[in-house]
Amino acid sequence: MSEIRSFIADDLVSVADMFHRFLRKKDGAATDDLTSYLRAIFLENSNINPDIHSKVYVRDDGRVSGFLGVLPVAMELNGRNIQAAVCSSFVAEDRETDPFAGARLLREVLGGPQELTFGETINDVSADMWKTMRGQLLASYSLDWLRILRPASFGLEIAADRFSSTFRALTPFSKIIDRTISARGHGRALSYYASHPDKVDSFTDDDASDTEFARLARELVGHFPLHPVWTEESLLHMLQHAKRKRLHGEPVQRIVRARGGRAVGLFLYHGNPTGIGRTLQIMAVPGQEQIVIDRLIRNAYDRGLAAIRGRTQPALLRAMLGKKCTFLHASSTIVHSRNADLLKAATDGTAFLNGFCGESWTRLIGDSFGQAVE
Repeated sequence: MSEIRSFIADDLVSVADMFHRFLRKKDGAATDDLTSYLRAIFLENSNINPDIHSKVYVRDDGRVSGFLGVLPVAMELNGRNIQAAVCSSFVAEDRETDPFAGARLLREVLGGPQELTFGETINDVSADMWKTMRGQLLASYSLDWLRILRPASFGLEIAADRFSSTFRALTPFSKIIDRTISARGHGRALSYYASHPDKVDSFTDDDASDTEFARLARELVGHFPLHPVWTEESLLHMLQHAKRKRLHGEPVQRIVRARGGRAVGLFLYHGNPTGIGRTLQIMAVPGQEQIVIDRLIRNAYDRGLAAIRGRTQPALLRAMLGKKCTFLHASSTIVHSRNADLLKAATDGTAFLNGFCGESWTRLIGDSFGQAVE
């Protein structure tokens, strides 16, 4: 008889192969690097709570054919400690023969001892499962923003990603086109960026060490009534994971400062020249969100990126109005709780979710795990 049970070390090879084939859409067996990472993140993570486990679905014949990864997270709501759980990698390979395997996995996790369960990379199929189990989709946390900086390079990068990397041979021509567009200007067009003197020039952004970044992040997260509780050690640990995202490019980790050196925010993104940058985290002193976003966009432009994108939070969404950003929906942030106060904080937009309070900081989002990067 099929069963749902906790994930153990003996399941690693089966789960890694499923992840490799269904989530990364690669042929063959998973790399040793991926298998080792799944062990580290789901079985040996320093944040592991002995009462909260990732789950596997085991068929009648004993073969593991489904997996739902879970990351325990300590949180706080107005001074009260909360145990939360992030739903991470979710795969069920026998949907045709056992269409309820995924739902059974999710129901088992939602029934755990945590007070709050959420995920930030939930696709449409999984979102329907969450909704049937009284999950709340958070629209203002579920949009991706995109700021095009160099339109010709952006179009070329999209073509290279979707069709063939040989399109990148045209990069010298796209650079010429982008320089021409930027020099001429096109009013308030969404599809280019030109740096002009502005209020943002009275602020600077500088490279930040992991320790500086972690200390400021721990300070800024306290402005949210519902937020993760990070120790300096735990956040430094997450930063080490977050640096390794070869599919997204080189990490850029900066602190934004006002005149006099006062820190007003931070950002971390990955990106390479002529590519599309991926923002992992933006944080700001309340009221300074627009400045931090402006510094991020200018930094990405100065580094030669074609575009920069990231995930919204309510405070960031308001600050992005007028920044010539495009918004799109790629995946959803959904929460589940039996506690009305926790649900209210999330649905009111006063919770700190996504990025370092989610799964996006892990190498599972954006790393190649030993495979060649085109």
